[in-house]
Amino acid sequence: MPTTHLLYLHGFRSSPQSVKARMTAAAVNERFPQVRWLCPMLPASPAQAIEELVQAVADWPQDSMAVMGSSLGGFYATWLAERFDCKAVLLNPAVHPARDLAAHIGQHELWHDPDQRFYFEPAFVDELLAQEVPRITRPQRYFALIAKGDELLDWQEMAGHYPGATIKLLDGGDHALSDYAQHLDEVLSFLDLA
Repeated sequence: MPTTHLLYLHGFRSSPQSVKARMTAAAVNERFPQVRWLCPMLPASPAQAIEELVQAVADWPQDSMAVMGSSLGGFYATWLAERFDCKAVLLNPAVHPARDLAAHIGQHELWHDPDQRFYFEPAFVDELLAQEVPRITRPQRYFALIAKGDELLDWQEMAGHYPGATIKLLDGGDHALSDYAQHLDEVLSFLDLA
């Protein structure tokens, strides 16, 4: 079934202004203007983020919606793909963010707008733990773009969490996927936008 509704989720300390989000939005808008695009600013609370996302897509057709996520957004995208049985594209997805972000309790500023700040509370670690997907079902619904050169996340852990999924492993690269433009067509092809 072609994708008619696409949800994009940014990562930790990121926003809808990220390079990958804007690049994807521009491509979808230009090539597939009929596709419904949503890229919300996610709250710091993982429980609140999931609650808002579930509400945002409540009236979307489950058989033709898809979700994309980068880093922490990839973690949320996995949770949503399992919940709604939809396609998911994951860009260097966080697998165990509760563990990884436990050392980041405190005040943070956004990468794309240092004037915007948020506080990452200890309770948010437990909220992330509660959302972990121990194993994926229906691996054919997933496409993961993973850089071996990711300086923040372990590429083997990322790849290992999605057995049977379509995985594109990049030699080198970085967490931001600085060469994302080279892979965008493949991402859009997997999504089969209509």
